[in-house]
Amino acid sequence: MPELPEVETVRRGLQPAMEGARLTRLELRRADLRFPLPADLPAALEGRTITSVGRRAKYLIMHFGGGAVLISHLGMSGAYRIEDGTQAAIPGAFHHERSKLSAHDHLVFHLQGRDGAACRVTYNDPRRFGFVDLDRADTLDQNRFLRDLGIEPTGNALDGERLAAMLAGKAAPLKAALLDQRLIAGLGNIYVCEALWRARLSPRRRAGTLATRAGRPTARCHALADAVRAVIADAIAAGGSSLRDYVHADGSLGYFQHSFAVYGREGEPCPHEGCEGTVRRIVQSGRSTFYCPACQR
Repeated sequence: MPELPEVETVRRGLQPAMEGARLTRLELRRADLRFPLPADLPAALEGRTITSVGRRAKYLIMHFGGGAVLISHLGMSGAYRIEDGTQAAIPGAFHHERSKLSAHDHLVFHLQGRDGAACRVTYNDPRRFGFVDLDRADTLDQNRFLRDLGIEPTGNALDGERLAAMLAGKAAPLKAALLDQRLIAGLGNIYVCEALWRARLSPRRRAGTLATRAGRPTARCHALADAVRAVIADAIAAGGSSLRDYVHADGSLGYFQHSFAVYGREGEPCPHEGCEGTVRRIVQSGRSTFYCPACQR
């Protein structure tokens, strides 16, 4: 499933084509994806201008004139394709064969740009595990998919103090706590593994040990907060990670996977200087965890 850096990269790819454009027609080629499509979707959005394309955790948030908001989740294999009438913005060389099939094109946004030029943005999803929801700007904070999300792992809001308050008293393994979307929104399996490696913390460590009895952050807590922000920032700068079905909106591939220190590197030497350990894979809550037992404590 695309993680936060991948979704942010898709947002940045969609932004030039969609922001300021008017939706002349919304073509629905099926009645449902993961969930049924909102019945009033075309009526609520057609004829309106897209004022902004944002993101909250792993959700794309598209604001329309008049207050309507479209929420989009890519699921396992969802992707957007931009076409300007002369060429598709996703070259076939970067696609799995199935995601080029028109049978997997489920929503088509027919747009007219500020300059009057027409283009199409198509949502393609072979597995149909993605979904869209319709809301209003004034009720968005109460949306069922967004209302319980925690802090974003970008910018400076997530610091040692904030992280300690989240983890204090928690007996759950550190990795499980970091994956709790009610605490940190959008932080997924890959980047948790990478952040824990950077901070030299074991994914098995009890989460509450990063805070003192008074709920204050330890040095390890500060290091972890820094590592989380840094790994997300580095992944966004690199364009995300292209694993399995993921491609950018403009068809290019992400390259952060070439910088993975531990994820997917079972049996390889730990990259930490001076460490003689070997990357190990374990399973936690049904998901693969990669870490170095020698230096992550």
